[in-house]
Amino acid sequence: TYPPVRFTGLQARAIGSAFGDFVRRSGVRVWACAVLPDHVHVVANRHRYYVEQLVNLLKGEATRRLLAEGLHPLAVYHRQDGRVPGCWARGLWKVFLDSEDDLHRAIRYVELNPTKEGKPPQRWSFVTPLRR
Repeated sequence: TYPPVRFTGLQARAIGSAFGDFVRRSGVRVWACAVLPDHVHVVANRHRYYVEQLVNLLKGEATRRLLAEGLHPLAVYHRQDGRVPGCWARGLWKVFLDSEDDLHRAIRYVELNPTKEGKPPQRWSFVTPLRR
């Protein structure tokens, strides 16, 4: 119904900022995050939220920020009631990490993901480095 969403650098920065606000309020610990044009990676600790809840909360926080900053990628398709279509895919892809080696491998994968796509490395203030 709508064109595919590809986040710009400004939109990615707003998304990351919104994620950071949520992380600080919730106490979720994030060990890695990458916001790319067509997907997002997050490596987070177990928390009181189920992973599906956590993802929905992050998406919601980011959507509110994109709207507040006038950066929502589908804002031109607003409905008569003022609402805009969602800019996120339904659902999520999740992997449960069973060992410390798996965790470090996932963190490294997320950290390297932007450069694999020709983007600069990302550093988010809400990401807590995991010590080996």
